[in-house]
Amino acid sequence: MWRSIYTAIWILALPLALLRVGWRGLSQRPYWQGVGERLSLYRNPPAIDRPIWIHAVSVGETRAAQPLIEALLARSGQTRILLTQMTPTGRETAAELFRHHGDRVRLAYLPWDLPWFARRFLHHFSPTLGAVMETEVWPNLIFEARAMDIPMALVNARLSPRSAQGYGRLGTFGKAVFGAFDLVAAQTDADARRLLACGANAPEVTGNLKFDILPPPRQLDLAQTFRKWIGGRRTILAASTREGEEVPLMTAFMKQRHPGDLLILVPRHPHRFIEVAEQARSRGLRIALRSDNRMIDHAIDVLVGDSMGEMFAYYAAADIALIGGSWQPLGGQNLIESCAVGTPVVIGPHTFNFADVSRLALEAGAAVRAENEDDGMQTALDLLDRPLELTLMADAGLAFARAHRGATERTVHLLEGWIHPDQIAPGANICSHGSSSGA
Repeated sequence: MWRSIYTAIWILALPLALLRVGWRGLSQRPYWQGVGERLSLYRNPPAIDRPIWIHAVSVGETRAAQPLIEALLARSGQTRILLTQMTPTGRETAAELFRHHGDRVRLAYLPWDLPWFARRFLHHFSPTLGAVMETEVWPNLIFEARAMDIPMALVNARLSPRSAQGYGRLGTFGKAVFGAFDLVAAQTDADARRLLACGANAPEVTGNLKFDILPPPRQLDLAQTFRKWIGGRRTILAASTREGEEVPLMTAFMKQRHPGDLLILVPRHPHRFIEVAEQARSRGLRIALRSDNRMIDHAIDVLVGDSMGEMFAYYAAADIALIGGSWQPLGGQNLIESCAVGTPVVIGPHTFNFADVSRLALEAGAAVRAENEDDGMQTALDLLDRPLELTLMADAGLAFARAHRGATERTVHLLEGWIHPDQIAPGANICSHGSSSGA
């Protein structure tokens, strides 16, 4: 009954979903591309045969999937990956990350979650195994895969207490959805307990794949370029900020900064680059854009990071980072990348999407928590005045990131029993590539 109700809701919502894609496409043209894929309408036969299918909804999940995909590809030249997303930014990120693999990684949008869309998708690509990243659980898709005897895994799985309560209200339907996964690899013990309570079968703790994403050397080189542009100024990075956060952060910066300090603002979503730049200009701030690709004049107050795929470079160029999404009740963004390059972190009060990572970073001395944007900016500026403490935090961040690597190896080991023999090279040790593949 619950599945029928869920499907009926999707039928009613489908026109709204199409309208939303059309509306978003007015400002972000990529939303208009691939509409057929969202309806599981395909013009040509698939370019890959019996792939391992991995679903990563957007940018963060796609980056987290990188070390896993690299490890799977390295284990055999026969391995092919189908990587699906729900957002254009996720797809653009995937195209950049895996461009050197050619036709071994095929990108597609996942169709909306109606049973007939799911069936057409699964028949078209015929995956040997499906692996869903984190918490992107689509009931009809999971049930249809199970009906077609396609093994399904939930990997790098996390489930906040709030989400667990929501799934708990679904009763037997929620338990049936999580119980339909053949394998569940959880990030932490707490995630595993919550997933078990929601119906998952014997979830195993493998760690967080995001710890295995190593800073690409070319991004570290780009960070040095940014540093040359900045010219030795003290630099605060507001990373992956969300709507409602930029203005309070800019206001706090202008009120509290020392002469010569620079704020780098990198909005989470690219369609907001222009909006954030205009917000700064309207408040009398002198701005530069990353896309200007030139030295930052000393009179500039704010550098707007209007680029995709350069987050490691921004972190490595900054003296300290304030993590976006944590200043409004949005759950926070990933702080691991900042720690991995030794940049101290300030987080706000709202980190429920990264609760365990945030707790561990705080305990390790790699991060500090502030109550609001004003307090966060003051905390960052105070730390810049205490270089010894800042250095200790940087060292703690590097040690914290190193200590939690290894999730890739553990996850691939669990997947080994479900991967089709045709995609295993003779004598291959699929665990030998581990976290080093994230570089």
